Amino acid sequence: MDKRRPVQPIKKPRIDTPTMSIRGPIPNGPMHPRPLVALLDGRDCSIEMPILKDVATVAFCDAQSTTEIHEKVLNEAVGALMWHTITLTKEDLEKFKSLRVIVRIGSGYDNIDVKAAGEMGIAVCNVPGYGVEEVADSTMCLILNLYRRTYWLANMVKEGKKINGPEQLRDAAQGSARIRGDTLGIVGLGRVGTAVAIRAKVFGFNVIFYDPYLADGIEKSLGITRVYTLQELLFQSDCVSLHCNLNEHNHHLINDYTIKQMRPGKYEGAFLINTARGGLVDEHALASALKDGRIRACALDVHENEPLNSLSGPLKDAPNLICTPHASFYSEQSVTELREMAAGEIRRAILGRIPDSLRNCVNKEYFTPTPNPGSVRYPFPPTGYPDSMNGAGYPAFNPAAAAAAMGVHSTTDTHSVVPLSTAHTTAHSTLAEAGNHMAKAESSEVVH
Repeated sequence: MDKRRPVQPIKKPRIDTPTMSIRGPIPNGPMHPRPLVALLDGRDCSIEMPILKDVATVAFCDAQSTTEIHEKVLNEAVGALMWHTITLTKEDLEKFKSLRVIVRIGSGYDNIDVKAAGEMGIAVCNVPGYGVEEVADSTMCLILNLYRRTYWLANMVKEGKKINGPEQLRDAAQGSARIRGDTLGIVGLGRVGTAVAIRAKVFGFNVIFYDPYLADGIEKSLGITRVYTLQELLFQSDCVSLHCNLNEHNHHLINDYTIKQMRPGKYEGAFLINTARGGLVDEHALASALKDGRIRACALDVHENEPLNSLSGPLKDAPNLICTPHASFYSEQSVTELREMAAGEIRRAILGRIPDSLRNCVNKEYFTPTPNPGSVRYPFPPTGYPDSMNGAGYPAFNPAAAAAAMGVHSTTDTHSVVPLSTAHTTAHSTLAEAGNHMAKAESSEVVH
């Protein structure tokens, strides 16, 4: 008889309560909360989110002024992205309690009080390198339209006007001019100004430029002519194209006085193109000059008050004028590039040191190697946000219901999300996910 002990069945361990998290072990050290970054005057964060989602929580406000921005953003946002449709004055900046960096999605930053921001310890950045080709191409397109009257001739055909014979054609195309041999004067020879100069030479323009901030010699490398005063440029140019930043020194650069300095032209006066900043041109003086023939024709992509209302304002009855809606920088490629670069600057601010890690900080002089703890907002505030808040909006702020809980939505939610604006109540879908002067301005940059 076999006296060996019977084999006992092997006891299987329970697996309904695992001893380790399926996410892996908790890393050593404290968990750093992810700061809040807000898109102030937009709603689409789909390009920014993949760049920021591991270091910050991103929300959109879709606001036109700071009065429409939710309290939570004003109190807790450490970073802000903004287009050109919202303005941040000193009073507006003071409403933000934790803000440390603003990135302007574009190259112009005249809608931000840079000095006040620097004094508050807020870094202001821009994106100067995007859309150079698009703005230069748009500028040449406008120049060609003015010289060849393409815009007006196309409208005549569209309106059903029949043009037969040389006499009718002469009347319809009156003012058309030959380009070769004319002088194009460029105000501001930065990235865009240089790109325009290169293109204009191919069409046969003699190119001159005025830029007091550039060192001598650049004209020799480009094969163009430099002049040293604005008056000299205006007097020599058959066509003037503006490509400079707007600041307190050049507001209304083109005014009644400087228009009188412009070359009378072979026929009726010089052409004027502005794809830089609307505030460079006094629109009242421009309208008067167009009506008097002192300026033969003008093309504006930027305006003092945007969006432009063509039915009112000083330019509503001005002849020989082409207006486009601040779109010279736009192409699918340039906007994607622009938004990626802006998000990258926010990411550098979060992961690095301000301002040392920033690539395009325009008020770096306000920051010292040893910042004053009372002025520079450092470090990031302690409040963290869960993953599910990324790309979300908060319910529109209602003073009567300020104590109500805020609605939060996951970025994977297919339902609409209410933006962080207190004025716009239309629901919008989620957009993305996220993660951690005039001083010596670069006079040559086009600003959008």
